Amino acid sequence: MSFDLGLVLRNGGTLLDGALVTLAIALVGALVAVFGGALICAARISKNAVLRSIARGYILFFRVTPEVVLIFWAYYCVPLIFATKVSGFWAGSVVLGLIGAAFLAEIYRAGIESVPRGQVEAAHALGLPSLPKWGFVILPQALRLSIAPLVNYFSEFLKNTTLLSAIGVADLSLQAYLLGGQTYRYIEFLSAIAVVYFFMIFPVILFARRLEVRLGRPGKRERSRSGLLPKLSRPTPQSRLANP
Repeated sequence: MSFDLGLVLRNGGTLLDGALVTLAIALVGALVAVFGGALICAARISKNAVLRSIARGYILFFRVTPEVVLIFWAYYCVPLIFATKVSGFWAGSVVLGLIGAAFLAEIYRAGIESVPRGQVEAAHALGLPSLPKWGFVILPQALRLSIAPLVNYFSEFLKNTTLLSAIGVADLSLQAYLLGGQTYRYIEFLSAIAVVYFFMIFPVILFARRLEVRLGRPGKRERSRSGLLPKLSRPTPQSRLANP
């Protein structure tokens, strides 16, 4: 069977519309995940035991429940419960964002806990109020340590947008499937979107790996000025996530 590239090019507008929907899903979900993850992280490290328990339960639930089950539940059950219409785009995007918030909360927490204890104690010793302490001491270092795992997660997040095709959202994958059904040329369209997804996600993966090399690796053991005691490497967010 020959590969008809012209068929793909003639339907490029439809595939482009699907790609734009995919990017819109990723944008909405990412916004929910970024800000929701920050709130869950704040509750997770709070001194309030009730808030910590709620945050742990949230993270556990959304990390262990399959994404497609949550998407189906939001799309089919929420309208029944609240007697309202919910579009597949918003139901799926928000659910992906809520799932992402659970993962990002742990990434944020790991970054905060990776900040050297001496930095926090120095801020206390200087008598810095909470807002300047977090804004100028803790958060800048935590974000620097968390940026590589954050970028790496969003490459996985972009792939998860294909799950919304199961509830009829006309993203790139569903458009390719429909075009394949109309023309009986699945090879061309599914191969085309595989290439598109590769070029959408691969640069993000490369960027994440470069950041991990530059920012996320443990520090090398160096000799102190006395030449006797080695400096201990700083814990990374990856090590914190492995040992919550």
